[in-house]
Amino acid sequence: MTYRPVSFPVKDRPEFWRTLRKNVNQYFDDNNISPYGDRRMYFKTLIMLSIYLVPLGLMLAGVVTNGWLVMLCWFIMGLGAAGIGMGVMHDANHGAYSSDANTNRLVGYVLNILGGLAINWKIQHNKQHHSYTNIHHHDGDISPGFFLRFSPHSKWYPFHRFQHIYAWFLYGLQTLAWATIKDFKKMTEYYKKGLMGKEGKKIYKWIGILVVQKVFYFSIFLVAPIMLTDIPVYQIILGWLLMHFTAGLILSAIFQLAHVMPMAEYPLPDESLSMRDSWAIHQLQTTTNFAPGKGLFGWFMGGLNHQVEHHLFPRICHVHYPEIAKIVSQTAKDFNIPWHSIPTFGEALVQHVKMLHYLGQNPATNPQLKV
Repeated sequence: MTYRPVSFPVKDRPEFWRTLRKNVNQYFDDNNISPYGDRRMYFKTLIMLSIYLVPLGLMLAGVVTNGWLVMLCWFIMGLGAAGIGMGVMHDANHGAYSSDANTNRLVGYVLNILGGLAINWKIQHNKQHHSYTNIHHHDGDISPGFFLRFSPHSKWYPFHRFQHIYAWFLYGLQTLAWATIKDFKKMTEYYKKGLMGKEGKKIYKWIGILVVQKVFYFSIFLVAPIMLTDIPVYQIILGWLLMHFTAGLILSAIFQLAHVMPMAEYPLPDESLSMRDSWAIHQLQTTTNFAPGKGLFGWFMGGLNHQVEHHLFPRICHVHYPEIAKIVSQTAKDFNIPWHSIPTFGEALVQHVKMLHYLGQNPATNPQLKV
């Protein structure tokens, strides 16, 4: 089965995208800086990898053996895993970490020590989510399975009425699912759709690569602590689950706040799979910023609070987003195009919960969303 992508009209409203790119490029030229990462990214990479790997090293070395301290180590590793996912491998797998493709590829592989596989992530995130944001049946991020309803076009089940309550537990299972079964399911799905690239590998070769990656991951992060330490096995398993739940909850919450929101639109293509607006305008219609700024919170999130800028310029490193946001917002205003931004993280969480509740209501009795 060959995947049929949607298409976006080339004509803009008028020349918005050309003007925006010119303005952003002018910013980098005027300040004589590269759009890629710099020493700030190298420092963040070191910090996040340390947060993730040092607690494991302390347990393996026998420095940490106390039950509560063991659980604290796994919790800290969860924070590190989330930080790596948002602010290190994310930029690298977009080609924004460095101007050197080999460096991006190498840094992108750190996803493998988080339990995932880079090629699967790139397909779902880069090819599907970024290309077809909030488009039903095309954006995998708004099709998480029948337990959650992220789109007004998805099938409704009665239990969705409570999704604003139980969604947070499912969010916590995200990285655990990728580390166990989701990678295998996604790889098979993407291979059948012809999305695995031009490498020419047979499906059994891709599965072989995936199996090797999983063996490596589980050997280091689960088998080694069980075999090489005196920590009770149940504590290691519970701690490992805590690490994944912490990382999954943070990652899911941050990513969903950008698109499953009341102000986000869910446009559909016509019968010929053509969209109404150009790709750039579509990104502005379907994406929301929140808690903008340069503070510690934004630093930890890897700039994902500036999702509008990230979607428009995914190959620009996130360290530049706070300044780019000023240009995007002003250019959007000049062309009378919406630019969504919520002032605080707390307010964004509230709006997301409201949206989950809204989408969880019976469509037969619920007013139709603006799509």
